[in-house]
Amino acid sequence: MSDLNTRIPSGSDVTQRTDKQPAFSEILLELTLKPSNILEAWKRVRANKGAAGIDGMTIDDFPTWAKDGNWKRIMSELRVGQYQPSPVRRVEIDKPDGGKRQLGIPTIIDRVIKQSKKKDTHDKNGQFSGLNYT
Repeated sequence: MSDLNTRIPSGSDVTQRTDKQPAFSEILLELTLKPSNILEAWKRVRANKGAAGIDGMTIDDFPTWAKDGNWKRIMSELRVGQYQPSPVRRVEIDKPDGGKRQLGIPTIIDRVIKQSKKKDTHDKNGQFSGLNYT
């Protein structure tokens, strides 16, 4: 057996992160939270439809919820690193062979956030774009 698992990189280019913040840069976060990007993300989530998550909020409930100031609170939590995604709602769906398959349904809020992140980390062809990471 090789000792590859025990090797330690050498050289001056090896650095280890000491900060507790995620690698998600401030610039990428602001791009993700840009109002036009959030609106596009919401349009994609709405078009995909889907069931309510664990919080019970439906696609039809989201616009009123957001206009009542709740979305500003979520954006603030995201900016300061305090936002925690909700657990997914677990349901079982029937498989063609008669079995069951577990399906996780995220909340509408988490779907919008994920879509907004996805848009800014992928290029026009849907391919990952490392250029968005700084």
